[in-house]
Amino acid sequence: MKPKFLSIAACMLLMSTFISGNSRAQGLKLPAASSKQVITQDLGISEITLSYARPNVKGRKIFGGLEPYGTVWRTGANSATTLTFSGDVIINGKTIPAGTYGLFTIPDKSEWTIILNKNSKQWGAYEYNEADDVLRFQVKPEQTKNKVETFTISFPEVTATEAKLAIAWENTAVSFPIQVNQDAEIMASIEEAMKGDKKPYLAAAQYYLNNDKDLDKALAWADEAVKANPALPYPYYWKAQIQLKKGDKAGAKATATLGKEAAEKAKSDEYIRLNSQIIEKAK
Repeated sequence: MKPKFLSIAACMLLMSTFISGNSRAQGLKLPAASSKQVITQDLGISEITLSYARPNVKGRKIFGGLEPYGTVWRTGANSATTLTFSGDVIINGKTIPAGTYGLFTIPDKSEWTIILNKNSKQWGAYEYNEADDVLRFQVKPEQTKNKVETFTISFPEVTATEAKLAIAWENTAVSFPIQVNQDAEIMASIEEAMKGDKKPYLAAAQYYLNNDKDLDKALAWADEAVKANPALPYPYYWKAQIQLKKGDKAGAKATATLGKEAAEKAKSDEYIRLNSQIIEKAK
């Protein structure tokens, strides 16, 4: 570590200690200059937790100014931004084990470097050590249509297997996908659950339908879900979906009709509408 970095880090620590002590002594309450945000995002059967601080532009030039090009950045303010994965994920083709990582970046005009570092507990990037990197890759920055005053990290697009992480500030944005491959684990859990007393017929049928699995097995499970709860409208809807995907329009129409009748008795506008859509598609 370079001496000047030690000096900066020491000064920041002393300042933080002084302010904290002063605040306690006087009962002082002040808003943080950079607000903290914690986001928990589901991804498949696991979770991603993002924790970061959000500085504002405040009329300053950010990239190439406040945050110099070609320099490792904490990707926010205060403590390093962190990402916690409850299960293994895949980023840029590499499997990242479950755990907590520091998210650092190196902004540049035409290319950003995204970094995951195993040292997640550090102030800023003063103690950043490249030897602790678990992943580095490059992405292309884009110009935002509107100015982003408050630094923002978000998950704007999420599916069962992929979450897009987007970083935006001032007039610059970058993004990259975080993926999971959990099919084998999910299939094993379905198989195990089916051995129990309370079999998850409908949930298993939905997974098989949505992931192009054995539709005959999915239909058999949907049948069991309907038999178990004949007054509920939604098992009929999912059974009809499976029949429609199998090409059985007549069967889908008959099932959806029963589902619509059940929905009308239950006064469920949502499933009146959904079952009606199946009936229309099955004509």
